[in-house]
Amino acid sequence: QVQLVESGGGLVQPGGSLRLSCAASGFLFSTHAMSWYRQAPGGERELVAATAPTGDNTYYVYYTDSVKGRFTISRDYAKNAMSLEMNSLNTEDTAVYYCAGRSTPIYSSSLYEYEYWGQGTQVTVSS
Repeated sequence: QVQLVESGGGLVQPGGSLRLSCAASGFLFSTHAMSWYRQAPGGERELVAATAPTGDNTYYVYYTDSVKGRFTISRDYAKNAMSLEMNSLNTEDTAVYYCAGRSTPIYSSSLYEYEYWGQGTQVTVSS
């Protein structure tokens, strides 16, 4: 049974930091592209950052422009987990953040190409 379980969301002030985690089970983590998406109220679900395994426990990373330099995505093959370190948060980062996986080592910007989704974790940036 495939499971993606996110944790780490919460309320933070502008300029603050949060670390999201995604625990994966039920599939071969090392061969799957894994990504973080987010969906703001009234908005569409958008790709935030992605990882694509390249072999030997290494991986390629991608960031959408709005989070470059502020967010860091990483994956731990030993723990079958992925994380998203978020710094310098602003109100525009407020959204539900989702962990997603697809059964290919190539990430996609299209959410429809991801087979597995977590339940989401709320991130609220507010003073």
